[in-house]
Amino acid sequence: MDVREIARRGELAAYAGTVTGDARRRLRAATYEVVQPVVFHQLTRRLELARGHRACAVAVSRLDDPCLDRFHDDMDAVIDDVFRNARVPVHNLEGWVSRRLVLATVNGYRRRRGERGALQRPRVPKWLAARLGDDPALTALAVDVLEFVGNDASAGPRVWPTERWAEGRATGDRATGDWATGDWEAAHRAVLADLETVLAAMRARPAWYEAYVERPLGRKPHTAVPLPPDEIPLPVVAEADGLLVELAGLAVDGIADRLARGENPRHAVVDVVTAVFGPGSTPSGPAVERVLAVLGTRG
Repeated sequence: MDVREIARRGELAAYAGTVTGDARRRLRAATYEVVQPVVFHQLTRRLELARGHRACAVAVSRLDDPCLDRFHDDMDAVIDDVFRNARVPVHNLEGWVSRRLVLATVNGYRRRRGERGALQRPRVPKWLAARLGDDPALTALAVDVLEFVGNDASAGPRVWPTERWAEGRATGDRATGDWATGDWEAAHRAVLADLETVLAAMRARPAWYEAYVERPLGRKPHTAVPLPPDEIPLPVVAEADGLLVELAGLAVDGIADRLARGENPRHAVVDVVTAVFGPGSTPSGPAVERVLAVLGTRG
């Protein structure tokens, strides 16, 4: 299929709006082949370098899983934009895509936020700012929370990306100059304390919190991050038996079901693990106690 010829005739959007099935898949594949180099070299590569991901900036084949997911999201957004808006003769499809690249990907990002139920343009409402005492650090963190619940990134093993937020405080790359402490540990403790304050203020309006924080957070992609070898409690492995393995399977299924319903990941994990591995649910013993201790320290 010569997608460039269809675009030159000014018929690409109209054609995309009528074809279905195999014909649409062939059209999408042909368009993907044309726009992929544009998206990678003019957008993805620049973003990966800005993130410090030098290996990911080499080629699409070198993108790690989270970066590849972001690339595919951007590709989908650009192709959708082509299919909606290429309604006039386009003699240089790559150049046309290049000019619309930022607009297309920003619109795609906002659409994905909307699909999760998140605010498309995160802002702190007046009532929340008032509950936070109009404190600039707390209101900035509230914006971070509202932005994070709707974006495509995962926090890894934690619910919130507190390490990244702490780096901002420790290096002083935020608006409040007194955050430039250079002490990451102190900054992280401050972020954790402020996060509790912000979330408590948000929960003052439960319906708002459910709609704009918990629901979109539950619809985010989640990345399973294994514990480093030196953090794996060996006695747990040594003492595990068939019953614990079976209970672990039940816990995983229960957590997956609750996440699929859009529940808050932290609440789902705590509730299910407590129900499955709590008192009366498993044999007593050091193995169970170590499991609960590890889960508690990583919450």
